Amino acid sequence: MKAIVTNGYDGPDGLELTEQPDPKVAPDHVLVRVKAAGVNPVDWKVASGGLDALYETRFPLIPGWDVSGVVEALGVDATEFEIGDEVIGYLRKDEIGHGTYAELVAAPVRALARKPSSLSWEQAAGLPLAGLTAHQALHRLGVTGGDTVLVHAAAGGVGSMAVQIAVALGARVIGTASERNHDYLRSLGAEPVAYGDGLAERVRALAPGGVDAAVDFVGGDAVEVSRQVLKKAERVLSVVDPQVREEGGRYLFVRPDAAGLTALGDLADAGRLAVHVDRTLPLARAAEAWRASREGRTRGKIVLQVS
Repeated sequence: MKAIVTNGYDGPDGLELTEQPDPKVAPDHVLVRVKAAGVNPVDWKVASGGLDALYETRFPLIPGWDVSGVVEALGVDATEFEIGDEVIGYLRKDEIGHGTYAELVAAPVRALARKPSSLSWEQAAGLPLAGLTAHQALHRLGVTGGDTVLVHAAAGGVGSMAVQIAVALGARVIGTASERNHDYLRSLGAEPVAYGDGLAERVRALAPGGVDAAVDFVGGDAVEVSRQVLKKAERVLSVVDPQVREEGGRYLFVRPDAAGLTALGDLADAGRLAVHVDRTLPLARAAEAWRASREGRTRGKIVLQVS
């Protein structure tokens, strides 16, 4: 099979398109013919050594945790799917080495769900990691109808999904973004505020009584600003800064979750969750996709077309 690999922690400069052996299929796995692979910041962080202290890593390393594709073969105990099923998955495994930037990937059934029929292959590949991160963050904070939620980096891949999921839950959403993305946030149902100095004051102008919950998808001073505007300072969650726990907040490292993916797919098919694809590139241009992701100015998702 064709696959993007890196042989060291060299970032985008180390990526190359190569021929690799087809994956082995464990009993509770299926073999997926990859249609598209979502690009996430964690992909290039992994390939720069950013998770080396946490995960065993095997080289040559095939990056990627997001996938949409078609089931091509079944493990001997993979009864949840049939050959030909269209699926999506967040395929973070216990070690790093065999990811989704490839024509074929072996996927544990616990990490897969059926592809939403309303989404293209590219949109579907952009849903799993970002959608699950947003979904798990809001549910871990207990967001419900009537809450006012502050979403930092609301126009990004994760933030834009958090906005839509929170709106679907019945919450009011205030979202931070550059001014060029304010109309985009309004189209998702959020009230936009600009980044930068004076952010807390701008949020207070929209919510004089404070916000009920805040989610940080960008880092920097987002947690500190959140504490200044929250009704309860502990009701803040970050996916960037684990130190948030030391002051009573919460940290999230998204987990594979088939039930969560199914719920997200149901929202998409009901017209309540859109996946905005900022750009689509062929697999061979993975390094270009990473450089664009690293710039941090993407609206929505970057996706690699595989087949």
